[in-house]
Amino acid sequence: MGFREQIAPVRRIVGIILAVLLIGGVAAAVVAGRDTGDGTATKTVRGVIGSEKAEFFDDPDVVKALAAKGYTVTTETSGSWDMEQLTLTGYDFAFPSSKAPADTLKAKSKVTGAPQRPFYSPLVVVAHRGAAEVLAGNGLATLSGPAGGTLKMDAYLAAVRADRTWQQLKGAEKHSELSGTLFVTSTDPVASNSGALYLAAASYVADGGKVAGDTAAVDRTAPLLRKLTQVQGAQQAGSDAPFRDFISGVGNPLVLVYESQVASQLLARQDLGDLVLLYPDTTVSSDHTVVPITENGRALGELLATDPELRKLAVRHGFRPQGAAAEFTAATAAHKDRINQTLTGVRQAPVPTSEVLHEMARRARS
Repeated sequence: MGFREQIAPVRRIVGIILAVLLIGGVAAAVVAGRDTGDGTATKTVRGVIGSEKAEFFDDPDVVKALAAKGYTVTTETSGSWDMEQLTLTGYDFAFPSSKAPADTLKAKSKVTGAPQRPFYSPLVVVAHRGAAEVLAGNGLATLSGPAGGTLKMDAYLAAVRADRTWQQLKGAEKHSELSGTLFVTSTDPVASNSGALYLAAASYVADGGKVAGDTAAVDRTAPLLRKLTQVQGAQQAGSDAPFRDFISGVGNPLVLVYESQVASQLLARQDLGDLVLLYPDTTVSSDHTVVPITENGRALGELLATDPELRKLAVRHGFRPQGAAAEFTAATAAHKDRINQTLTGVRQAPVPTSEVLHEMARRARS
């Protein structure tokens, strides 16, 4: 056998050895990445969230920030109260929009330890400028400028009790779109957190500043809550669709949304046209609450609450991080004409237990 014939098998053997060594090196590198947490490998964490947080988790910068900490997060959306109907099997966390549904989910999933509340957002009412000016001209609101102001809940609820129409308000005749019964569009309180919290705030005001604690308290305000709800007809299960309808110029001229939905649009430099942001003088802040079902879910909740980059991104999506007003204030400084940065003149209504909220919602829809 000649030299060329002898060298060919040797080359093949050397090639096989090098390939084996290369594969082994790659495997070692992957293992090392998992051990060192350098972001080369991630833990996939699955959760169910309120629709108002979908854009946050879909944000490429949020995805990147989570990956840098070793996490890939996949989410599905649901109304916060609808989450109670889920088995939660296969989920690492649930992320409803307030403490009340979170408490129910915690009990259902046998979670130990306190859920995390990384950020919050007060409930507000968006109005077109014409509608806001008519409300102000009839003592139902005050305007601090052309794009922001306060909704007077006592006066508004009195108008609802009296079945007042837009046509009965002076100045409404100048706006052809203002007709029919005066009401604020809200979400289905049986399915959605914002709709239930709206009833909680209304009940608190209507009952002389008392938080409903039993059936008798619900009885006292049930007729009013029924009026607030049933005048709307079919209601959405999440706050995202009504807000998008409002921005598109369709639907009711007054819509209940989260402040974060407006703030995120402003921070993204979106043109909101003649939108006026009205803060109810008595409202409820929605504490977005992570209910950890697994240890990975718990670690994610802690990360959302404490990581500086993720907190900054939460502000970019309009949320107020817990315990750090300065972050939100600095980010929204250019939008003080609409956003009440310090919530001056806004009273926070206590939230009833989940059992009482469920009863309110049931009575309002029946």
